[in-house]
Amino acid sequence: MTTPMQPAEKSAYAAAGVNIDVKMDALKAIKTMVNATKTVNVVGGIGSFGGLCRLPQGSPKDTLLVSSTDGVGTKLKVAVMMKKHDTVGQDIVNHCVNDILVQGARPLFFMDYVGASKIDGSVFQQIVAGLCKACKENNMALLGGETAELPGLYPAGEYDLTGTIVGTVSRRQLVSGQSIRAGDVVIGLPSGGLQTNGYSLARKVFFDICQMSPFDKLPGTSQTIGEALLAVHRSFLKPVGRLLENKIKINGMAHITGGGFQDNIPRVLPKATMCEIDRTTWEVPTIFNFIERQGKVDHDEMYRVFNMGIGFVLIMPKTSLLRMKTVFRNIKQPWYQIGVIRVKKPNMPQVYFSK
Repeated sequence: MTTPMQPAEKSAYAAAGVNIDVKMDALKAIKTMVNATKTVNVVGGIGSFGGLCRLPQGSPKDTLLVSSTDGVGTKLKVAVMMKKHDTVGQDIVNHCVNDILVQGARPLFFMDYVGASKIDGSVFQQIVAGLCKACKENNMALLGGETAELPGLYPAGEYDLTGTIVGTVSRRQLVSGQSIRAGDVVIGLPSGGLQTNGYSLARKVFFDICQMSPFDKLPGTSQTIGEALLAVHRSFLKPVGRLLENKIKINGMAHITGGGFQDNIPRVLPKATMCEIDRTTWEVPTIFNFIERQGKVDHDEMYRVFNMGIGFVLIMPKTSLLRMKTVFRNIKQPWYQIGVIRVKKPNMPQVYFSK
């Protein structure tokens, strides 16, 4: 004979720190938002053990699946300080979109992981609202995810947020970097801020060294420090997608994330080439100059830890420049010509700064 389930307040599991009812209520509350991201390729709805998605109709036979996984990192600590959690949802989606975009891939679906000591329904809904907003903007489905309540593993009041993306590209349209040649130009697209990298150092400078509050104004700007640090990681799908749609030749692309210029650009460079960057070709945003000055950070290290105002790099033949300019002018996309590809010289790094 079975007995009725005990109320949540008398549950031994709840007393141990995991309230299943609260978690399930939070999941029910976000179903409408998640369903709004559904694309024509989604099969079924959310709630099953696995999400279903078909390849876009008419996909070429040589279609490849491209996937990537990443996290928001300690930017989440700033979100907790500001009690603002919607932008970090956008951050992780856009970050992952850019990671597969460097190979020419378009996003198909996204899946998230949220882990916390205790699920706060309001915080969870804000996170998912950000995930859904970015998924819709990037024309892909939020197909599912995992919400884990793990007391003793995560600090009280904090959480982790990671995501996995799957996209598609045909083999003949794959951008691998192998066609990069000496003489190619390097184009930089501006970031919206720190994106999702360097936050451990940024927080140390602002909150430990300078003893500032996230609600203090960032000197030289109209923003608070918290607002500047929570600036959304941009998706570059729209401008780069327009170039690909117009069949403008791009030989390689790099997303400027952890490792900055020195570690990310070499990921797409052939061994016989190197990239010369002219740091005078764009204006570095105020927040980076503040961190460098107040934190006494070495100038070259800044370009390895942070994006310094350049969020995405395109490497293309000079013959592509004119058509690229036309496309970017039509969509009002700012850009900078920040460097050139050279023949690799012995004992020289693959990325170096001429100025």
